[in-house]
Amino acid sequence: MKIAVISPNASSLKEMGKILSAFTHSATFIEGGKSKMRIVAEQEQPDLMLVEGMCCDPSELAQVEYITTHHPGIAVILLCAIHTPEFLINSMRAGVREVLPSPVTASALEAAVSRIAAKCTGSRGKPQGRILAFMPCKGGSGATFLATNLGYQLAQSKSVLLIDLNLQFGEALSFVHDGEPASTLADVVHDISRLDATFLAASTVKVAPNYSILAAPEDPAQAMEVKPEHIDPILNLAAMQYDFILLDVGRNLDTLTIKALDRADRIFPVLQAGLPYLRNAGKLLAIFKSLGYPSSKVELIINRFEKSGEIGIENMRRSLGAITLHTVPNSYKEVNASINHGDPMIAMARSNAVTKNLAAFALTLSPREEESRGLLGRLFRRA
Repeated sequence: MKIAVISPNASSLKEMGKILSAFTHSATFIEGGKSKMRIVAEQEQPDLMLVEGMCCDPSELAQVEYITTHHPGIAVILLCAIHTPEFLINSMRAGVREVLPSPVTASALEAAVSRIAAKCTGSRGKPQGRILAFMPCKGGSGATFLATNLGYQLAQSKSVLLIDLNLQFGEALSFVHDGEPASTLADVVHDISRLDATFLAASTVKVAPNYSILAAPEDPAQAMEVKPEHIDPILNLAAMQYDFILLDVGRNLDTLTIKALDRADRIFPVLQAGLPYLRNAGKLLAIFKSLGYPSSKVELIINRFEKSGEIGIENMRRSLGAITLHTVPNSYKEVNASINHGDPMIAMARSNAVTKNLAAFALTLSPREEESRGLLGRLFRRA
């Protein structure tokens, strides 16, 4: 477990260092006050933060609440020389795990650290969810259709949350559901201080037993409320609650989109086999390279691909270089019917080539042991 200790008292840091040296945990000691909390959380990313020197002033707890909201994986313990019952209650409301006396005794600190370590060990039993981002290289690429329908396929065996980050024109929910969302991403960020697993789940639309969608704002004006700093707390929490988080991202590479792409384990730009798409895909790849993304993070999806088309796989490789390409076959009539009805392909056309292709794609992302390699190869063509 990684521990960060913050205190304005150098001798206190030294004493706590002696106590913590008996553990095998990694500990960092920072001399300073509560103002250090944010930078320590972002740079050190500890599992446990011990903060000494915060006493009875309720306004000081705003710093703590920021950490527990934006970095829910960090446990916070306060060490206070004097505290009132009201301060204890407000501390718990702010997300503090425990409040210990200051100076702290060896036995009290050891016991508290052991309790947090036990909880961390238990929470690590469930791996963090994988974040997959889908974005169009050009309008009409089919990125939203692929993201929403792949979500349905993954949800056959895993828990899935799709977040519509196409803030101005997002319509991911309508691709697989005919209802209106009671809450949207804008409602979540408006009450970001309330963010927890229950609030997040209640803000989504459950379109299948294991599949939920957090819709984009209905009002373009509300979309302006969603800021880059909201991305981390939402994704941190979602990754603890779901096996897969799919991001339906718009074409604009603004700071919010880049923040989301930074967090993605894999980015899937979607294009079709046409010259304008290839040009835009090349520009995107150049931008991703300038952002420092490794080539293994980006995989292109060629949608509506036809073997007999004018531009084949080899033409694309010559144009785009050495990058992984996936192909999804053309089935315009059935796909269009699926979109117009607001029903997933798996429900409307289970035996369709696109449905089978996406089912196999889901298996490459979340393989099941009982599936044979031969079947996988036949269903999903990986070029």
